[in-house]
Amino acid sequence: MRLSLADPAFLAGFDDPLVRKPNRLARLLARTHEQLGAGGAAEEALWSLWVGTSWPRRLRAQVDRGSGSARSAHRDLDAICALFEVAARGEEKQDHRGALVFLDEVEAQQIPADTLAERGVRGESVRLLTAHRSKGLEWRMVVVAGVQEGGWPDLRRRGSLLQTDRLGCDGLVEPLGSAAMLAEERRLFYVAVTRARERLVVTAVASAEADGDQPSRLLDDLGLPVVSRHGRPPRLMSLPGLVAELRRVASDVHASSAMRRSAAARLAALAAETVGGQPMAPSADPAGWWGLRERTNSPTPVRPDDLPLHLSASGLSSILDCPLRWFLAREAAGESARTSSLGFGSVIHALADHMGRDTAVDARQLRLLLDSIWDQLDFDSPWIAARERVEADKAIDRFVKWHEGRDGRTYVASEVPFRVDVGLEESETVTLSGKVDRVERDSEGRLVVVDLKTSKKAPTAAAVAVDPQLGLYQLVVANGALAKACGDVGVSGGAELVQLRLDGAGGPKIQVQAPQAPDDDGRKPVEVQLSTAAQVIRSERFDATVNGHCAMCDFAQMCPTRRRAGTVV
Repeated sequence: MRLSLADPAFLAGFDDPLVRKPNRLARLLARTHEQLGAGGAAEEALWSLWVGTSWPRRLRAQVDRGSGSARSAHRDLDAICALFEVAARGEEKQDHRGALVFLDEVEAQQIPADTLAERGVRGESVRLLTAHRSKGLEWRMVVVAGVQEGGWPDLRRRGSLLQTDRLGCDGLVEPLGSAAMLAEERRLFYVAVTRARERLVVTAVASAEADGDQPSRLLDDLGLPVVSRHGRPPRLMSLPGLVAELRRVASDVHASSAMRRSAAARLAALAAETVGGQPMAPSADPAGWWGLRERTNSPTPVRPDDLPLHLSASGLSSILDCPLRWFLAREAAGESARTSSLGFGSVIHALADHMGRDTAVDARQLRLLLDSIWDQLDFDSPWIAARERVEADKAIDRFVKWHEGRDGRTYVASEVPFRVDVGLEESETVTLSGKVDRVERDSEGRLVVVDLKTSKKAPTAAAVAVDPQLGLYQLVVANGALAKACGDVGVSGGAELVQLRLDGAGGPKIQVQAPQAPDDDGRKPVEVQLSTAAQVIRSERFDATVNGHCAMCDFAQMCPTRRRAGTVV
């Protein structure tokens, strides 16, 4: 047969009907060969082959008959059109590349794509194909994945919206029934599972829930026992998962030397592999790993060594949560613009300050003030503005109830600024500055600092007990920084958070931090926290630290603890 197709004269003396078709095909191939030899393009050769066969007429007849044969014909026509487009794009990229180069690139294609980007010819690799595209091909090992009931067999009607596949010569053709569709799906499954020469793996998921994913009924056609694997695999079955596993083993001091060397060798092989001129597994290259390079040192310190460190209450909390975020936001000026939630909080704080200073103000007057400035707030959409306005009204009601029911407490001042120098260990001095929302005097004459909050979630009681902002406010009171506005009282009665967005007992949710007691070394918790923050700033080691604010961090995309380019070790 090969000789007869390569040489049209090989069967020239035979007049048997069985050799007429091979003779016609041999002559067509010879004409196409001459066309290519004369400098013809691959696209022109394709057209000569296409019009020189009876395939176009047969496909047209299938389309005219409608139903399932029409769908198959449409798929074949789509494939032919895609082939011509690949040939045309190849000519656009590089004139007259030759038919052999074109054939190599078509054979190397996994999934046809509408792009002019170059694709390298594939050698030894894993191919990803649909069952339709696997017809006529074989491999040593084949994996047929995701054979789930409802997905395979897929018994849904797959005709077009206008049902053009039902158009036949004599009118509408009846659509395929469920039995015919099941038979077609079973034939396609047979095609998929017969592509393996040595080993076949068929996978499916069996959910414990009755309405969850279940294996396909087609698995019974294999006639083989099903092996169940419970639980998740030890690692992600992906290239990033493999790299992460190899990195874990290579850096594991408890693993054997041979195992670590083997993991390092595989990482080196993956790092050296390229696809289309780009690294296949960039995360395998140690040059891109966090924590391996020497830390940089700036000749200019972040804060001058001969001056006291300057910290606010929010700054102390930020640097304890995540030193890297504190540095990028406050020292590198990378903090994002003011959001609508911050504007909401500022308005509520201003209204609370107004009511504290003027005893004649009530809830109705606060709402009138809110009406006068609400349109100045910038919200992403009108419905968000309407929702937040409802929340603002509720916050006003909670605040008024709390303000009017302060048994044993006396209002002293609100929005009180402070600035004070506090001495720490090793001759370190920290300048604390900022503003407290509200100061009250309790029944024992002690000062209690109130911090009004408009966040949607409240911290836990354990977090409030060591909250650095509340502790700093108590330290400010103890150092007499509020004496000018609140009288010469240097005894703290504690501090508290008033959650104006959250309901509590007859008003807002109240979270109290008791007066802080010193430890065995005579240091209060906030003094320990200040010393820690000072050490971080002076050492200039700004490490990323996972905390409860990571989901809203402006620097999440560049954070080493939240890298999204694969699995993180």
